[in-house]
Amino acid sequence: MNPSLIEIAPIIIIAAVLLVAAVSDFRTRKIPNRLTFPAVVVGIIYHTCTGGWKGFLFIVGGVVVGLALLMTFYLLGGMGAGDVKLMGAVGGFLGPKGVFAAFLATSLIGGVYAIILLALQGEIPDIIRRYGLMLKVFFFTHRMAYIPPARKDERPALRYGLAIALGTLLSVFVKVI
Repeated sequence: MNPSLIEIAPIIIIAAVLLVAAVSDFRTRKIPNRLTFPAVVVGIIYHTCTGGWKGFLFIVGGVVVGLALLMTFYLLGGMGAGDVKLMGAVGGFLGPKGVFAAFLATSLIGGVYAIILLALQGEIPDIIRRYGLMLKVFFFTHRMAYIPPARKDERPALRYGLAIALGTLLSVFVKVI
């Protein structure tokens, strides 16, 4: 049975939002509020109109789960607020279970993306050396010791908005197939 336009509209809208967010993040390292906030509102309106009170609660739950999944990483300085709000917008269209699936796919893609970026920048040998030394320290002293990278100023430019876009789309299309 073919889905109607009303059923696929949220996927089309969130795909467009994700595309704009990924391009913006790649170009400027920012995901603008003028993109994420209206996306959340549109998701809430859509699901409230199509599902009533139950649709409203479903999607607000999705927004809250989406925000909560990345909030710790933001608070620890590992990502920007735009990434967190983008995942909240994803939750505003996919609901709690859908945003969790998108988060898992995003995490996998983000990890592969980070490894590729580190490899392209020649950082892998330094990482292996540092963590090897940390393991030696642990085995000989039974204490954990962190050895910081040699170059603190040059962090790889990970655009997590791209990972969120690819992970979310992967989770949606794998579910559809």
